[in-house]
Amino acid sequence: MADTYRDLRAWQKAFSLCLEVYRATRCFPKAEVYGFASQMQRAAVSIPSNIAEGFGRRTTPDFLRSLYIAYGSTCELQTQIMLATELGYLKRDTSASLFQSAGDVERLTKALIRALEKKRSQP
Repeated sequence: MADTYRDLRAWQKAFSLCLEVYRATRCFPKAEVYGFASQMQRAAVSIPSNIAEGFGRRTTPDFLRSLYIAYGSTCELQTQIMLATELGYLKRDTSASLFQSAGDVERLTKALIRALEKKRSQP
């Protein structure tokens, strides 16, 4: 197991995704700064934050609970990326990059969940 949450690939990828989202939402219309852009940023920051928090709680059930929250935030963010693209707030190449990164985070988070659930179910 990792020594710190920063050693987890899921956290590393989620942190990078968060930075990407903040950079991408800078170009949103002024009317969306405190609305849609802010909502996307909150979803993005929730992902690495929940991974870190769960790791810090040091129990498998708490970590799993936090990972499921992070997974849910990833799904929320993917929906928001699609919507922002359809509304013309994100360019297609930016959207594709964000969606790829979110997909990576989704897969890594699910793999971590599976590993912890397997560990928890073993005597």
